[in-house]
Amino acid sequence: MATPVAELLHLLDEAFDRKAWHGPTLGGALRGVSALQAAWRPAPGMHNIWELTVHAAYWKYAVRRRLLDEKRGTFAEKGSNWFVRPVPGLVAPAALEARWRADVRLIQAEHRRLRAAVATMSAADLDRRLPGKTSTRGFLVRGIAAHDLYHAGQVRLLKRLQTIRA
Repeated sequence: MATPVAELLHLLDEAFDRKAWHGPTLGGALRGVSALQAAWRPAPGMHNIWELTVHAAYWKYAVRRRLLDEKRGTFAEKGSNWFVRPVPGLVAPAALEARWRADVRLIQAEHRRLRAAVATMSAADLDRRLPGKTSTRGFLVRGIAAHDLYHAGQVRLLKRLQTIRA
């Protein structure tokens, strides 16, 4: 029987980058997306794939920080939650693609860091409440896995909408 930590690591991976019964993971949904696809918006004011990607990376960082009781301020970008990304046409195509690839590497790196943080925990750690909260660390880890799956569905929908409108 797997330990609670092993189960959570498996859950994180099924949501982000490992084979899962439910279909594409967030990492899988991002695979093969170009910068232009990532920057496409279905309508003004709506989020695009690129913004969803950095948003998900930020929350992986935020969960890791909360699990380890770390201070804020070490994320790769200034701000929190949603981050403005480059606009096609205002940035050279090669620079746009390089920036997108850097943000894909960012979410992959934040996933690895989150996994590493969870791997250091014991079952008792997972049952401990977060400072000032009623929820536990295990609850937070399950939530970030669900967050990845939620955004994987959004990415898949945005990719599909692009093919319909093409």
